[in-house]
Amino acid sequence: MVYILIIIAWVVIVKRNIGEAMILGYFVTALFGGTDAFKLLWDGFIFGATHEVLFAAMFFVLMAYLIEKTKLINKLINILNAMVGRLPGGPAYVDTIASAIFGMISGSGSGNTATVGAITIPWMNKTGWKKETSATIAAGNAGMGISFPPNSSMFILLGAAPVSALVTEGNLYVALFVAGIYTLIYRLIIVWWFTKRDKVKAIPSENLDSFVIAFKKGWQSLLIFIGIIVPVLITIGPLSESLAQLNRIGEDAIGSISIIIWVPVLISIITILVSWDTIPKTFGEWFSFLEGSTKSFSVIGVILLFSFSASEILKQLQLPEELGVLMSSMDLGPWVVALLVGILIIIVATPLTATATVTAIGTVAFSTLVAAGIDPVVAAVAILIFSSTEGASPPGGAPIFIASGIARADPIKTFVPLICYYVIPIGLLGWLVATGLLPIMLF
Repeated sequence: MVYILIIIAWVVIVKRNIGEAMILGYFVTALFGGTDAFKLLWDGFIFGATHEVLFAAMFFVLMAYLIEKTKLINKLINILNAMVGRLPGGPAYVDTIASAIFGMISGSGSGNTATVGAITIPWMNKTGWKKETSATIAAGNAGMGISFPPNSSMFILLGAAPVSALVTEGNLYVALFVAGIYTLIYRLIIVWWFTKRDKVKAIPSENLDSFVIAFKKGWQSLLIFIGIIVPVLITIGPLSESLAQLNRIGEDAIGSISIIIWVPVLISIITILVSWDTIPKTFGEWFSFLEGSTKSFSVIGVILLFSFSASEILKQLQLPEELGVLMSSMDLGPWVVALLVGILIIIVATPLTATATVTAIGTVAFSTLVAAGIDPVVAAVAILIFSSTEGASPPGGAPIFIASGIARADPIKTFVPLICYYVIPIGLLGWLVATGLLPIMLF
């Protein structure tokens, strides 16, 4: 509570920037370690500075800057507009549906935002959406990597003895898929609302090229999809399994490949190759070219570094275990228990990932819900829905900063919309599922 309140007070009351607030929260949190404060500060900083998402977010800023400045994104958007540009808010609907589909494949909130958002966020920006709104939509959709099966959080939960004794993989798969559909429908309604609120119009037909003409003008821009497809194929699915079985490669090598790192790296390389005639050639030209991106680097880098650092401190201070003890001591009605468990999971998922949250308190949350009289399958689904808010939970959600980096938006301007339109409503959906007011398929 102190960690979150310090950040809010520094930004809202003191009216300073979010980067300073994250640094202050990092130091204040370490003080709860008493004589171990200096060790916590060091361990937390090393954890944050070596976190792969920090590097990935920085590279997404560079990638977004490159595809914008080289005008490559304009050619791609011209093709995409020829396909769905006549639908008001079309890119946002595409992002929402694509996030659900990719969520079923990757199960990663950051990976979801990185791969889908790399295309849809610049597209939204170019078709009338505000930068902050496009970043909000993309980050808000990140949680569908946990809302839809299969995903790592689901298997971690199933791996716990109390859960596996009462819940089968098949039952949870079907039930979570139904609950995921609920979250998808809600997100589509939010996109419709944003479209009406911001008066996002369809692109006039006279301003649109036919698909054939648009393709002839910019077919090279489609090559950036290779930067998404290759990492996905190598890490997920039959090709990945085949490569993992080869003696010269193996599971360890395939497992070390990170989608959220290689997507921006490959897209950046492809952008440079395709736009070779327009990019700088000398060191001085590159320095001037990249100068405009420094502000985005500094803001997102500081926030993510100290967000991850503080999350490691909270973990070492045994926050998850203490909340677990608190949850296991509850003796209230199922509706109240479900509400309190949901709130606690969302709070824990703010500095931690969904996977870490489920690992830390998933078993205790499950036992608490079942003890309150909630069906085991329903309890497991509710826990995953609650945890899926991690991507949209400021100030610690990594997808927020990945999306903001691609959109070149101020991340702090997405915080309130994300809480109001995604964190609270998705949490409410989880509660409705837990209480049985939203039915899911049980066998």
